[in-house]
Amino acid sequence: MITDIHITRNVALIGAGLWGRHIARNLAGLGALKGICDHSHEQAAQIAASSGEAYSGDTYPVAVLSLDDILADPDIAGVAIATPAPSHHDIAIKALAAGKHIYVEKPLALSLAEATAIADAASAAGKHVMLGHLLRYHAAFIALDAAVAAGQIGALTHIRASRLAPGRIRATESALYDLCPHDLAMIHRLMRGAEPTHISCQMICHITPGVDDIVTADMGFANGVSASIQANWMNPVKVHNLTVIGDEAALVFDDTKPWEAKLTRYPMRIIRHDSAPDLERGEAVPIPITASEPLKDEMRAFLTMIETNTPPPSDIAEALYVQRLLERMENSTAQHLSRFKES
Repeated sequence: MITDIHITRNVALIGAGLWGRHIARNLAGLGALKGICDHSHEQAAQIAASSGEAYSGDTYPVAVLSLDDILADPDIAGVAIATPAPSHHDIAIKALAAGKHIYVEKPLALSLAEATAIADAASAAGKHVMLGHLLRYHAAFIALDAAVAAGQIGALTHIRASRLAPGRIRATESALYDLCPHDLAMIHRLMRGAEPTHISCQMICHITPGVDDIVTADMGFANGVSASIQANWMNPVKVHNLTVIGDEAALVFDDTKPWEAKLTRYPMRIIRHDSAPDLERGEAVPIPITASEPLKDEMRAFLTMIETNTPPPSDIAEALYVQRLLERMENSTAQHLSRFKES
């Protein structure tokens, strides 16, 4: 188990952008960050300097390294990749070939072929791949998953995920690939790896030709469970929630609420009368959750993976599951709407 004091500085970060700097802060805070690489040497130096101050209130030097430096350093056992998604495949393949365990921000790649190539490279190198499916490490989702497994909602019938926000608009990576991996990873866990038998998806493009901004999808599973996903980076209000409905109760994980209200159980069941069914509802009950930074817990899992040489919760199998569903959603799009005329 990784504590907050990690003696061996054996991890490097590639990509010091908006999210990479948070990864750097947490890896440095755990005492594991040796160096940072970014296409902007100035930005890498800035993040390296500030990250070194995150370690137990003290400072230690975090180096600015090139990609070649990182790959050639035998003391670097793990590499965190937080670069733009189109570059994930090439960097991941190089890092695995150099004998490094890797953490890759979602999505793993922008095609199933590239994701499979990364998986094959990891298998050949005997190294592990961890995906940045952040919500898999969120205390509220972990508690929700445990409650479902313990039968606290009865038999699972439906999963609904909403990820809407006035988010960062990307030029090449659509809302499907930017936002949906989080929810597909949670579905993977809740369904214990079962894949949907059918998927129907609609994607809408408003801002950049060929880059979808709004995604809605419905899917069904062989055991009768259904799931719905909404993703939209044009929404004026942040909506990040996951609802799981059973035949006895429902659970709602709302990440926009304070910790004491992030996870709530709603008793509810269908009562069948002679005339028509009715929904019987009980009083909502908040489920206590201990506050914990999900990214820090995710980085602890990354370090545990490196030190124990064991797969993390968001392993390569989950990554490929998510990638397959992303591609199926893309290919099964029932309707693709765009304000741009087809050329």
